[in-house]
Amino acid sequence: MAKVRLILGSGGARGIAHIGVIEELINDGHEIIEVVGCSMGAVVGGIFCAGHLQPYKEWLLTLTRSSVFSLTDFTFTRQGFVKGEKVFSTILDMTGPQNIEDFPIPFTAVATNIANMTEVHISKGNLFRALRASIAIPGIFTPVSEGKNILVDGGVLNPLPVNLVEKNPGEIVVAVNINAPELVSTKISPKKNQAIPKTWVPISWPFGKKDIENQPPSYSLIELLQTSYDHTQDRLTEMIIKHFQPDLVVSIPRSSCATFEFYKAKEMIELGKKAYHDAHKTLAKP
Repeated sequence: MAKVRLILGSGGARGIAHIGVIEELINDGHEIIEVVGCSMGAVVGGIFCAGHLQPYKEWLLTLTRSSVFSLTDFTFTRQGFVKGEKVFSTILDMTGPQNIEDFPIPFTAVATNIANMTEVHISKGNLFRALRASIAIPGIFTPVSEGKNILVDGGVLNPLPVNLVEKNPGEIVVAVNINAPELVSTKISPKKNQAIPKTWVPISWPFGKKDIENQPPSYSLIELLQTSYDHTQDRLTEMIIKHFQPDLVVSIPRSSCATFEFYKAKEMIELGKKAYHDAHKTLAKP
């Protein structure tokens, strides 16, 4: 059994799989001694370190398509169209106020200061403000302002922040990549057999349905943003894993779940458990 420094990557609702990985690490007798999370990885990791993962998991398992939509507080400002306040208010009711420095397990949330393009590593202060900054996908969620700093999703610069931990003898680094490659998930038009890429959000959120019969295929604004952001994250993650070489990489395919499909919580938790065991049935002693 080992002491684990756990890195939880960004990727929207696929991040629910982090819960399954955490549960299986603990079931295998490993001790999680530090968590560093980016975006949804920060949300799951922060709530785990605060000691409230079980009620958060139970709440996620109640979500439906309609309840996810009702928690999405659209705003349509210049900087984004989702505020994110409803969902964090719901979680705050569940956990109460939390300060990161009070956690029994050290935790760091990663955000990006878009004003000067630097990483921001938040390891103290209000948990929910840190999480709100870490999940602020540019163009989707409104950013968090702190003086002259404008904080957005940590995945802009560091989607899998393995570089932020230092491993001591007797410890291992486990990284969970929730944007792993796989065959592209597609939907087929019955009329013209045209493949349509899976999107971050349902096509009707909030710009109306795309005419899938247009030739040649074209991307909406949201799809262009998504594809560009996804490719950047994929390349960054590939380089990070190659350079820093964590002891175990748990891979969750990008095609397993779209960014806002939080109603797939049960499926993603089980996928996280399976992916952990597929990566390594029993972690060897370092």
